[in-house]
Amino acid sequence: MYPRYSELHVKEALSDTPVVFIMGPRQTGKTTLVKTLMDEMGAEQWTYITLDDQAQFEIAQADPVGFIRNLPATRIALDEVQRLPELFVSIKQAVDEQRTPGRFLLTGSANALLLPRLSDSLAGRMESVRLMTLSECEIQGQQPTFLSKLLNREAPSTQSIRVREHILNRLVTGCFPEPLQRASERRSQAWYQQYLSTLVQRDIRDLTHIDHPDLMGKLLKLTAFYAGKLVNLTELGGKLGLDRLTIKKYMALLEQLFLVEQLPAWHSNEYKRLVKTPKLHSVDTGLMCAVRGLNRDRLLKQPGDFGLLLETFVYNELRKQAVWVDEPLSFYHYRDKDKVEVDVIIENAMGDCFAIEVKAAATLSAKDFTGLKRFQSVAADRFKIGILLYDGDHTTAFGDNLYAVPLGALWA
Repeated sequence: MYPRYSELHVKEALSDTPVVFIMGPRQTGKTTLVKTLMDEMGAEQWTYITLDDQAQFEIAQADPVGFIRNLPATRIALDEVQRLPELFVSIKQAVDEQRTPGRFLLTGSANALLLPRLSDSLAGRMESVRLMTLSECEIQGQQPTFLSKLLNREAPSTQSIRVREHILNRLVTGCFPEPLQRASERRSQAWYQQYLSTLVQRDIRDLTHIDHPDLMGKLLKLTAFYAGKLVNLTELGGKLGLDRLTIKKYMALLEQLFLVEQLPAWHSNEYKRLVKTPKLHSVDTGLMCAVRGLNRDRLLKQPGDFGLLLETFVYNELRKQAVWVDEPLSFYHYRDKDKVEVDVIIENAMGDCFAIEVKAAATLSAKDFTGLKRFQSVAADRFKIGILLYDGDHTTAFGDNLYAVPLGALWA
């Protein structure tokens, strides 16, 4: 079993918060983490219930209030709670009557806090922890240091160099636990196809009524082609014959299921020549490759696709590592009206900015730093360090607080 570095954050939350909600895509190991925690904390203290059990689901659906009130006087682990968001109101009532730290440990394969049926909030009573697909740090068994160094304005370094072959395999296999353990690329992609079929046939229909369920699979495939690009809802809708409002609603469903993310554009009141359109990213490159029919050989022949997948991989890795950092971080991309861009901008609560550009090449020139230099000029004093990740050998300075860093440093 792979280590999950979010486990510590869940334990800390259970020590002082009545409700802890572990949320993330299906099949990322939420249930495994919950059962591991139950064993470590004493299984006799816990009652485990999953709403994937149809009998339990129907009982809870018939009487949400009675279901929660009649639970045993133990800690409760409630799995796949997004299937019945009405339970959140009853959980809130139970917590208000008896505010015990760690009383409820919930998991959800959809962001239940965004569901329209959720009529009340657990604000101030609940802490949420994202559990996404495996980080490369977790797969390698390495403690993450990249973000901590970056936030300390240090240029990361690594002994892991020339990682192109490794990256190619990771992009195609992805970071879900199950396909990582399969014997071949073909078997990994078969898993993804079944995963997608389940999502479209069941999970999306569980969330809300949609008029064109058959189009959700097509939309998911389209998002894989748009990953790493600016979001154009009108264009997406046009390809499916849907108006802008409908396509916006369907995209929101994919985001609720943690399948895609929209990365907002960085903005500044002082600089007006900025593009405000968000970028689209898939939560896993293996999923993208399966949807698009991309394998290792095809990626070698299609460098443009390889570059976009690599950008998505790096973005996802940074987002996963941000969960383990002890300060809130916001993520953006930068693009101005001259089409100069930077792949990822990380901003802390103080407004300090840390910029990351991704290049698939092993050699670099000063031109590759154009985006970072432009952002450095626009952000002015808020800019702290700029990193260009590349498939090279050395961490090298390319100017004032600008560095080229080998890709392997991301998980070293």
